[in-house]
Amino acid sequence: MEFSWLALLLMVPLIYVMLGVFDVQRASYGATAATRAAGRAFIIVPDGLSEDEARERAFEAARVAMKDQGMELSPDQLKISCNPACLQPGSTVTVELNTEVPLPLIPDALGGERPAIHISASHTESYGDYREAKGDG
Repeated sequence: MEFSWLALLLMVPLIYVMLGVFDVQRASYGATAATRAAGRAFIIVPDGLSEDEARERAFEAARVAMKDQGMELSPDQLKISCNPACLQPGSTVTVELNTEVPLPLIPDALGGERPAIHISASHTESYGDYREAKGDG
């Protein structure tokens, strides 16, 4: 009898911690995959498309990667920057993603903001020195 109560007392927190770890791991993997997909989608933009269209394609690639992990991505979570200029030979594109994963099983009825773990990922892609310049730039 004592073993059953002790097992129950120890197993419930362990399962809760495992659920939290799995959610954070899922979000971390999704964020990493999303930044990589967005960077690649940005630099392989077809001829004739503008920088804005490249950014739209990059966001869509990141959104799909996050959706594969069961998460939604909003435009304010993804930042794309170029150095020195976008879609120019020798430049680099850096994609940064910042999101938060709320801890599981905490009801909204408690009030205030739900506790969350901050997740960030970054990926840099090189446009290449010997490629033709594209876009408006």
